[in-house]
Amino acid sequence: MKVSEIGEFGLIDLLAKTVNRPPGKQLIIGIGDDAAAWYGDTSIQLATVDSFIQDVHFSLDIASWEDLGWKAMAVNLSDIAAMGGVPRYALVSLAIPPHTEVENVIALYKGMIELTQQFGVTIIGGDTNSATPVAITITILGSTKKDNYILTRSTAQPGEQVAVTGYLGAAAAGLEILTNQLQFDTEATAILKKAFLHPYPRLTEGQLLVDYGVKTAIDISDGLISDLNQVCKSSQVGARIEIDRVPIQPTVKANLSQKSLELALSGGEDYELLFTASAEVIDKVKRAASCPITVIGEIVADKKLTLVNSQGNPFKLGKTGWEHFVTR
Repeated sequence: MKVSEIGEFGLIDLLAKTVNRPPGKQLIIGIGDDAAAWYGDTSIQLATVDSFIQDVHFSLDIASWEDLGWKAMAVNLSDIAAMGGVPRYALVSLAIPPHTEVENVIALYKGMIELTQQFGVTIIGGDTNSATPVAITITILGSTKKDNYILTRSTAQPGEQVAVTGYLGAAAAGLEILTNQLQFDTEATAILKKAFLHPYPRLTEGQLLVDYGVKTAIDISDGLISDLNQVCKSSQVGARIEIDRVPIQPTVKANLSQKSLELALSGGEDYELLFTASAEVIDKVKRAASCPITVIGEIVADKKLTLVNSQGNPFKLGKTGWEHFVTR
């Protein structure tokens, strides 16, 4: 059986079964969530790792080295945000061709440092290797804000509302601009390019969810529907989403109106947080959050994810989101 036959998520499930849970009582979450979690001496410790590979995750034709540094770090910090954690340290493994200009490597690290300084994260080490293509692998170590409290994918309950932070679709629209050389006005182009190249991890919002007792969250990296599917699968529940309530980024609506819903539902790379909680809890989060919080549906007992329009009619989405190893 080939990796392409079982897909990214099938491979993750298989690896989780192969590795299994190690003996002992320290490990809380291993393979299968946004970050691993284990009991430390005083709080739960968190760790996540992600690779950023040339011509898979990025192209040097459309992104500067500084952009790459920012985004590679943001992607990893977003996983800690999805657990409601506090990032502390970063390890960076860099594989680059020998002919790479030193000034480009410095620019890469400047991009990373510009973001880490905003969250008090320190790059404490890593590794460098010679390789083609460029590969940037970052490990983030962190801990929980509150002792023994983390957000996970496996705790959604029927009757809870499904909500998201911010707006969706802008990053995917930015990629459309960069790869297809679309022409919009200067302001719109700048907004959408920035959304793709400089996503901002919702660390503050993730910690706010912890403060108000939310238990379930995931970051929107592969696409709203794809990531919600992961929550439903982990929690053994389903969801009913009203597509007209999905908060599409206004600039996307204005410039890519016919494609805006698809970009918001399946485009991915927005790195907003999707979470579930009671209506009462979400109302409290709304009042406290500095970004928009939008309820888009509810968790149901039936283990199906359905999309409906404002009239309640079923809506079918062709592509649900990004998945590695799938032939396109």
